[in-house]
Amino acid sequence: QLRAGNQVPPNSSQASGSVDAVLNKDTNLLRWKVNYTGLTGPATAGHFHGPAAMGANAGVVLPWPGVMSTPSEGSAILTAAQAADLMAGRWYANVHTAANPGGEIRGQMMVRN
Repeated sequence: QLRAGNQVPPNSSQASGSVDAVLNKDTNLLRWKVNYTGLTGPATAGHFHGPAAMGANAGVVLPWPGVMSTPSEGSAILTAAQAADLMAGRWYANVHTAANPGGEIRGQMMVRN
């Protein structure tokens, strides 16, 4: 779940969203779908960041290609190290706006069965 309160530091945006992702463990192909609503303005970028625990910041490990819109989809082949960090919950998703260039909404990527 993407929320402004998950940002480090948090901001006052009322926006929310979600990222659903599937990793093929045999090929390391990651596919994702992003939805969001209520941003303070148009999304300027979206990324996966890591490695970072919840509450910590990290650099971009995988930018979302193309113009940001909702819904948005993408895919990429991960390295073994990236796949391990993702599966260990050390990645987070971030949607950025002009008003919140460090990120407006954020969510930690967690394994769900």
